[in-house]
Amino acid sequence: MSEHVLPWIGLAGPTASGKTALALRLAQALPIEIISVDSALIYRGMDIGTAKPTAAEQALVPHHLIDILDPTESYSAARFVQDAQTLIAAVHARGRWPVLVGGTMLYFKALIDGIDALPAADPTVRAALDDEAARLGWPALHAQLAQVDPTTAARLAPNDSQRIQRALEVWRVSGQPLSSFHTRGANDTPRAAPHLLLSLEPTERAWLHGRIHQRFEQMWAANFLGEVQALRARGDLHLNLPSMRCVGYRQAWEALDAGLSGEALKAQVIETGCAATRQLGKRQLTWLRSMQRSALAAESTETGDALVAQVLAQCALWRSGS
Repeated sequence: MSEHVLPWIGLAGPTASGKTALALRLAQALPIEIISVDSALIYRGMDIGTAKPTAAEQALVPHHLIDILDPTESYSAARFVQDAQTLIAAVHARGRWPVLVGGTMLYFKALIDGIDALPAADPTVRAALDDEAARLGWPALHAQLAQVDPTTAARLAPNDSQRIQRALEVWRVSGQPLSSFHTRGANDTPRAAPHLLLSLEPTERAWLHGRIHQRFEQMWAANFLGEVQALRARGDLHLNLPSMRCVGYRQAWEALDAGLSGEALKAQVIETGCAATRQLGKRQLTWLRSMQRSALAAESTETGDALVAQVLAQCALWRSGS
């Protein structure tokens, strides 16, 4: 492996595919520390709806990039790369191996390929885009994006207002599509490090959908509604913030805004939350299929031992430099 960069192991996959459980099992066999690659786990006070590793799980192995921001704050792929590279070096200095675990594929891609500095936010342009969205709807702006940056539009849902707005903002400020910055980063920026990217990918879509529904039922039983109500009660959060656009939170917030309660509220949140999470999983898999990785059957997490042995064998082979 190169003497100039520090290697890392990645464990990616769509939401609810079993990444956290597998990482914790790896920690029983390897001297690792876990670096989260998740744009939702960074927020404090958002534990149940993000399926954040519990305090007991985090006590089993050091975790990083969890609970680092207030929900009023925002985070970027560029900042993730800086934070991750610092942590990777620190983990190696402690004689352990960094294992990057999560489903925010843009972060993985930025770390692997590099990313150019994007244009700064422009309040005037954003306000204009908000006005257009209020008149035309975000699907119409998604259609605009498809005309100028089809690569980015293809990976965004028509109502993903935050990312559609940012992509159109970059286009209007710089005259360049957002996807071109990612491409230039890959060509011009040295790769962050040698890495082994493993991904848990379901062979049957129904399996993942079942896991998503089960997770929402468990979240509801764990008082996810109470968590959202506490966030609403703060008074300084709203649906335009990246944190409140996380799947599950937005759907619960909107159901509460609609005045639903009781079983009707539960049914609405679970139905819309599961639908949004399925769409997220689809986008995550699309990202993964464009990346060089070693795919593992996500269903194998149900049995455990054979999958762990397979992962350990791949890690050993890769670390040997073969």
